Amino acid sequence: MVLVVEGNHYVPPESVDRRYLRQSPTTSRCPWKGLANYCSLVVDGKVNEDAAWYYAEPSDAAAAIKGYIAFWKGVDVR
Repeated sequence: MVLVVEGNHYVPPESVDRRYLRQSPTTSRCPWKGLANYCSLVVDGKVNEDAAWYYAEPSDAAAAIKGYIAFWKGVDVR
């Protein structure tokens, strides 16, 4: 089940093919969700830096999206 939070679609981790994700050192902090970790997308040798993010340990208020992955930067999720 996809979860929508603040207009972003969070995909269950088991629905994402991790072969295309490369962990990034980038992080950001949301005042109510907590620390976000980023991944770059690598497809056919092309890299889309920090195109996905997730909350490994979200705040209690955002517990439902723990581990779910959201995408941006032109990524079309189907």
